[in-house]
Amino acid sequence: MKKFFILGWGMLYILSCQTLYAQFKVDGQIVQRSEFRNGFGSLISEDEKPFSFIGHRARLQAAYEMDDFTFYMSIQDIRVWGSTPQVKASDNFLSVHEAWAMAKLSDTWKLKLGRQELNYDNFRFLGNLDWALQGRAHDFALVMHEKENMKFHFGGAYNQATQALVDQPFLIPNQYKIAQMARYENKWGKVQFSALFWNDGREWQNFDNSGALLEKGIRYRSTLGVPTLKYNSGNSQLAGFYYHQFGKDVAGRTLNAYNFSLAYNHMFPINSEQGKVWTLSVGTEHISGTANNESEKNNSYSPLYGTNHLFNGFMDLFYVGGVHENNVGLEDYFLRSRYAFSKKFFLQGDVHAFFAQNSIFRLEQPANQEQLDGYLGTELDFSLGYIVNDAFSIQSGYSQFFNTDTFAYIQNNPNPKGTQNWAYLMLIFRPTMINRFIGILL
Repeated sequence: MKKFFILGWGMLYILSCQTLYAQFKVDGQIVQRSEFRNGFGSLISEDEKPFSFIGHRARLQAAYEMDDFTFYMSIQDIRVWGSTPQVKASDNFLSVHEAWAMAKLSDTWKLKLGRQELNYDNFRFLGNLDWALQGRAHDFALVMHEKENMKFHFGGAYNQATQALVDQPFLIPNQYKIAQMARYENKWGKVQFSALFWNDGREWQNFDNSGALLEKGIRYRSTLGVPTLKYNSGNSQLAGFYYHQFGKDVAGRTLNAYNFSLAYNHMFPINSEQGKVWTLSVGTEHISGTANNESEKNNSYSPLYGTNHLFNGFMDLFYVGGVHENNVGLEDYFLRSRYAFSKKFFLQGDVHAFFAQNSIFRLEQPANQEQLDGYLGTELDFSLGYIVNDAFSIQSGYSQFFNTDTFAYIQNNPNPKGTQNWAYLMLIFRPTMINRFIGILL
């Protein structure tokens, strides 16, 4: 009995000492979003009816922090209201979003291993996909070197589908087999700058008619870019980014593609004490594409792992979920305007004019292919955001797309509805997060 008494007091002493330098934090978030879809993601046809639903994200986030070590895990439940019966034993909607450990190697070096978000720059190429309820995370090893304004991150991943005993094909959809990354950022006075290299290895396979594997290999698509280039002067900002892709696509075609954007942003302070501000942004983004009668080479840029809902209109008709990828590209000329009535409430209106970056031909006439006009359509986006309190925000929006016959043709929709629109209302409970709104860019 005496031994158990001493052991018990010893364990309590160890735990009490541990609390002096370790912290355990638990927080979370809940996002409820109702949507009306009448052309969201793809043009809706005359014979199709719109769809409405309520989606749900609930995340439980826990971190265990010591002086030189952090363990973090995020569990999430993603579902549509009514997708499971009221009485049930289990379902498939609970998953791990992040699970990583980070060790501090020195004052300027850290190592982070495990399932983690890669969220950089303007989220165009690497983003956590926060708009999508499920989000995005990578199984990755990341080394971070940071000192003052300088940050240098590099790392990589090697993916397999299972713990097999013999070699087998990697069949996880939309996933790289091997990846390497290096990213540098710094700030000099009024200039912000970052550079990124990402090497993306996708596995290809050939099977015979019986489904037996004949051969497989890895083809690499490399992306080299300047994700952030900003010059700030007073209330004005010039901003741009550039990415170039090269190597081979998974089909083996030679790849040569690019993506660039230029924008001028200006803030007009009206009443600083009340938070009244008018912000204006005008610019363009060009994403290279391949003419639809070309099959030998690939000039179609892919943003791969970005939060692409932020760009090219909120109706997600371009580069979201694979839509419009490996296509004729895009030229987006935009004007965004936001008026903040206070620090808690804003209204925003955006307009986009979309054009194809490369040629579009009517392929049903192989002997005499007709080239179509490159104008794809115009989109209007209206957004509203209101911070109720420190934990709760409300966000809503309405979008309408005015398509052309050319866009209907490349979407293979010969009879689209005259009205293509989308609306949503979102309730956001994120008491510990800086970002009070989701999926809105200015």
